[in-house]
Amino acid sequence: MIAMLIVLGLALLFAFYGIGIYNKLVKLRTLVAEAWSGIDVQLKKRYNLIPNLVETVKGYASHEKETFENVTKARNQAQAASGVGETEMAENQLNRALVNLFAVAENYPELKANTNFLDLQNQLSSIESDIEKSRRYYNGTVRDQNILIDSFPSNILANMFNFSKSEFFELDNPAERANPQVKF
Repeated sequence: MIAMLIVLGLALLFAFYGIGIYNKLVKLRTLVAEAWSGIDVQLKKRYNLIPNLVETVKGYASHEKETFENVTKARNQAQAASGVGETEMAENQLNRALVNLFAVAENYPELKANTNFLDLQNQLSSIESDIEKSRRYYNGTVRDQNILIDSFPSNILANMFNFSKSEFFELDNPAERANPQVKF
């Protein structure tokens, strides 16, 4: 009888431990989704700012049509991207297009002094900072989730309930890891 109670107690202990692990996996999956949503919100703010920036530069440098088209095309591709990998690639293209746009603006001193342009530039800088913070939070939650999925004994429950590891949001090209330098 005592042996049976001990076995039952151990079974309950393992059951509660398993429930705890399962709940932690669910929590981390939700945090990863929330973190990705935070990145998405910041990227949308950026996408909404870009047309105003392009229009302001266009007023001073109307003959730079190809640059404007490249920024618009890259913005549209970034907005249409889905998933971490596709978004990474699209964001890298958009960053390069914006660097080119700012390089064009560098050739127009009166544009660099325009208060609307300076305000848009400051807004973009602030949004870029927010995107960086969102990416760090996302990658931190992905790290925590992936560690739990890979660790024993939680990996057994993760496999049983089809929890899968999430992708980190990072740049593939080391040269792109540095922030673009824009001088005005």
